[in-house]
This record gives sequence, structure tokens and C-alpha cells, in this order.
Amino acid sequence: MKRQNARTLALIVSILTYLVVGAAVFESLESKQEKTHKRKLEARKYELMSKFNLTKEGFEELELVVLHLKPHKAGVQWRFAGSFYFAITVITTIGYGHAAPSTDSGKVFCMFYALLGIPLTLVMFQSLGERINTFVRYLLHQAKKCLGMHHTEVSMANMVTVGFFFCVSTLCVGAVAFSHSEGWSFLHAFYYCFITLTTIGFGDYVALQKDNALMNEPRYVAFCFVYILMGLTVIGAFLNLVVLRFLTMNTEDERRDAKQKALLSISKPRGEVARLLPIQTSSSSIPAVADNAAKAKDLKGVYTEVLHFQTICSCLWYRSKEKLQDSSMIPQELRISDAYLPQNSDCPHYVEPGSTGCVCSPRQCTSISSITTGLQFFSPFRVFKRRSSV
Repeated sequence: MKRQNARTLALIVSILTYLVVGAAVFESLESKQEKTHKRKLEARKYELMSKFNLTKEGFEELELVVLHLKPHKAGVQWRFAGSFYFAITVITTIGYGHAAPSTDSGKVFCMFYALLGIPLTLVMFQSLGERINTFVRYLLHQAKKCLGMHHTEVSMANMVTVGFFFCVSTLCVGAVAFSHSEGWSFLHAFYYCFITLTTIGFGDYVALQKDNALMNEPRYVAFCFVYILMGLTVIGAFLNLVVLRFLTMNTEDERRDAKQKALLSISKPRGEVARLLPIQTSSSSIPAVADNAAKAKDLKGVYTEVLHFQTICSCLWYRSKEKLQDSSMIPQELRISDAYLPQNSDCPHYVEPGSTGCVCSPRQCTSISSITTGLQFFSPFRVFKRRSSV
């Protein structure tokens, strides 16, 4: 089984197992409390119905009015401040649910707004996270140099440690601020910050939802907006550092497999590669490629890659295309506009055993840099400059 398929299968099994374990834990923690809380609410409901002489239908109507009035405790939701708050929750996918468009036109616009805004926001946070990680890596490198450390390289462990510290610090700062402003306990405020900055957004705790805060506390409103955006940037930097490394594993494996296939396709003896050159000094060196379709197909990629090299060899000269039209050595699909033959008969056509096929003395050729990684097998291959490129 391919490594990518095995990893995908392992991830699927891991997620399903994680879901089952999480469901079991949440059931054991919350089920009993839910039943108790429901009994208390039912008792309080009948107490109020009896006290105010309400029918069941009247109580349900009153309950519906209270639910609709709850979002307006923060003031007018659809002024600019409230609308800006809502737009943040849309494009960051937090989605508290504290406010929602009620008109059809507003719902349609919300869908198109999110369709464009969510990808842009994700790309922005990913890019910011990458820049932050680069800056932090530079600072750590300079700090190690200033402290006189022998190894100044910044490892992945260093970056993860610093990123985790910044994430926890951001959550703690927000917890202190919101516990003071909203009247929550530190645990509940920390929980709110975590749910917000991870874009879960349950909506059970939402800032700016009491005492007309959107209208009467502009500084606190500005702090909430800045904190959410900056906190998402810090979390995005940490996720960029940790998570995206694993997301690119499949791509890296695919690239590695492609390189291995390329190497396998050119892993024939170098003598075969040398025989690709149209050298007519030895008739026994010309392979019957035209008679062997399979071999021609295998060598096609090799010949194509060979043509990408650029060098000048003193014992090679151009031969016109017309002289090669009847040549059976090169398949029709591999023929080029220019081919190459020995320049003069005085040149010693020396071919070293296992060489790449240069027909001159090794001292007469200048080695040129190889092509891309994975084709370094051809790095000493002295090939040619096309006439059309001169």
C-alpha cells in the first residue's frame, strides 16, 4: 500500500476513534447535569405559570418573545459597530449565532459575502502566520548569537515552544480582560477565548451582549475587535507552524514518488545513454530503437531531458536535419531540428567505460551544471546547444 493511502486510512481510523472517545466522555460528564437542569427548569416553568395564571400557550408565546429580545440586550445590533462584529464572526467562521440576518436580501448577501470573505480571511491569516514565524525565527537566531551559543540554528522544537507560549499568553490576557468586563469567572472567560479563537463559536458566551455595550462602550468594543483579529493571527501562526507541515506530507510523498519513477526510468547502463547520440564512427554502437517500441518509449523521456542541457564540446558539430530524416536510430517523436556528429576525424573518439557518451577526451570538455534534482545522473553529460538558440 502506498504511503499516502496508508496515512489517509490511519487518519480516518484515528478521527473515528477520537469521535467515539469524545462522545463517551461528554456523555459521562454532561448527561447527569443535563437531566438535573431540565427538571429544575420544568419545575420553575410550572411555578411561573401558576403564579401568573398563564396557560401553556401563553407561556410558550412569552418564551418566544424573551428569546427574540435576548440579542437586543447589547443594544441595536445592526448599527455599524454591531454589523462589523457580525461581519467578523462570518468571515472568520466563528458564527456565535447571537445575531443573524432576518430579511431575505440580508440572507442572500450573507451567503455571497461569506463565499468570498472566508477564503480571503484564511489566506490572510495563513500569510500573516508565516510572516510572524519568519520574524520569530530571526529573533531567536539573533538571541542565540547574542548569548554566545555554539549552535545558533533555530529548530522546530524552539519554534513550537515559542508558538505555544504565545498562544497561552494570548488566551490568558483575553481571559483576564473579559472576566473583568463581562463579570465571568476566569475559567469561563478562558473558555470563551479558546472557543472564539479556535473559531468554534458555540455562542453560549458572547462578549458585548449586555447593558447596551455596543452603543455605550466604544473602547471596549474596539478592544474586542482587535483582540479577536490579533488572537486569530497568533493561533494561525501556530497552526501554520504545526498543522500545515502535516498537511503537505502527501504532496511531498507524491513528489518523491515522481522523482523515484524518473530515476528508475533512467537507471539503464550509461552506455545506452551514450548510444542515444548520433555518432556514426561506430556502426555497432547504434541501438535498434526503431525496431523496439518499448525501448524507444523508455528512452523518450531520457532523450528529452538530455536536450535541456547546454554546453559546447570541441569535438561536436551541427549536422542538418535533412541528414537525419532517414536515420532509424532516433524515433520520429524524438527527432530534433539539429543533431550532432564529430567535427573532424582527428578528434580522438574516446569513450570511457560507463561514461555518459561524450566522444572526446575528458580533458577537452567542460563540465556543465546538472539539471533538476532527481536527474543528477546526467550531470556530467556533455550535450549541446541548438542551432536555433545561437
